[in-house]
Amino acid sequence: MTPAPIWPKIIRIYPGFYQAEHTVKFSIQREHLLRPLQLVTGVVERRQTLPVLANLLVKAQGNSLEITGTDLEVELVARCEAEIEQEGEATLPARKLADIWRSLAEGAQVTVGVEGDRAVVRSGRSRFSLATLPAADFPKVPGGSGDVSVEISHGALDGLISAVGFAMAQQDVRYFLNGMLLEVEGGHTRAVATDGHRLAMSTYESSNPGVAEAGGRTQVIVPRKGVLELARLLDDESETLKLQIGANHLQVEAGEFTLTTKLVDGQFPDYQKVIPAETSRHLTGDRETLKQAFHRAAILSNEKYRGVRLMINAEQLTIQANNPEQEEAEEVVPVEYNGEDLEIGFNVSYLLDVLNVLQTEQVRLSLADANSSALLEGVGDDDDVYVVMPMRL
Repeated sequence: MTPAPIWPKIIRIYPGFYQAEHTVKFSIQREHLLRPLQLVTGVVERRQTLPVLANLLVKAQGNSLEITGTDLEVELVARCEAEIEQEGEATLPARKLADIWRSLAEGAQVTVGVEGDRAVVRSGRSRFSLATLPAADFPKVPGGSGDVSVEISHGALDGLISAVGFAMAQQDVRYFLNGMLLEVEGGHTRAVATDGHRLAMSTYESSNPGVAEAGGRTQVIVPRKGVLELARLLDDESETLKLQIGANHLQVEAGEFTLTTKLVDGQFPDYQKVIPAETSRHLTGDRETLKQAFHRAAILSNEKYRGVRLMINAEQLTIQANNPEQEEAEEVVPVEYNGEDLEIGFNVSYLLDVLNVLQTEQVRLSLADANSSALLEGVGDDDDVYVVMPMRL
C-alpha cells in the first residue's frame, strides 16, 4: 500500500510553511513611486462602468516598473526603476494604493507582492492586503505613432494650456467646445478654447519641419480631461516632449510618462471669425490695478449673472456693480482711452480670468461699440489674444 502524502498534514499544521509563488513582486522606495502613482491615479474616475477601471495595471519586468491608469478616454503610463523579484503583471486598486503610499513614512522601503487575487503591501511593521483583478481584463486606449510628430518644450506647452485652459466649456451640449483646439503649422503651435461666451488663443512660434513638409495645417480637439491631465505632467520647463497626433488620438511622451488621449470628433468653430477685425476704440490701463478693482466690484455683483457696468471716458474707467439686495459697488480707475464716451456691460468673471493669466504690466481693451465683443491683449505681447462678449445689464 502506498503511504499517504504528508504535505497536506504539514500545511494544515503549519500554514506558513508553504508559500504560493508570487505572480508579481517588487521593492521600491516610497518617494520614487509617489508622484507617478498620484499622477496615474488622477486619471482613474471615481465611478466606473467596469470594475477593473478602478484599478491600476502594474507591470514588473527587468529592473523597470510600469503602472497604467485609464478611463477608456485618457490613458497615462508611468515608468520607474525598481528591484524586481518576480516579473509579471497584475491590477491593484488605484485610490487605496495611492492613499496607502501617501501615508507611509518618508524614505520608507516598500515591498509589493501579488499572490492569486491578493496583493500584500509591506513597509516596516505595516502590512496591507488588497484585492486584485485579472490583468487580462485591463483595457487599453488605442495609441501608437501618429500622422504628425511635433517636439515642444514642457514650458511652451504649459504656457499654451495655462493661457487658454480656463475658456474651455464644461459639459456643453456642443461637445466640440468641451476641449482645446490644438493647431500645428510649419511655423507655430497654437491653442484655442471657447465656451461660446469668450475665446482664448495663445500662439507659440516654433519650427515644425514635419508639418511644413506636409504643406498643411493640422487641427485636433483635445478633450478637457486630456488637457487637464497633460497640464499636471508639465514640471520641467527646459525638457522637450514629443507629441504624436493621429487621426483619433494624441500621444504625448514626457520623460517617464506617456499620455494617450482620444480626440473629440467634431468641427471646432472658425476662431479667426470670432476675433474682432474692426476695433477703433482702445483702452489701456495697469493690469494689476484693473484686476484688483474688478475683484472688489465683483463682491457686490449678482451672484448668478456676475454683471458689471463699465463707463469709459478719456481719463478714467468707472466700474459699477449691484445685486438684487440693492447693494452697490463703484470703482474708478485711471486709464488711457482714445474714443468717445462709452458704456458697456461684461461678466466680471470673464474679465478676471483674462487678467489673471496675462503677464504684462499694461493691458489693452479694444472694441468697436457698446454692442461688439471686446478684444483683450497684453501690451507688447502679441502671442495671447482674448475675446469677451458683452452682456446687457
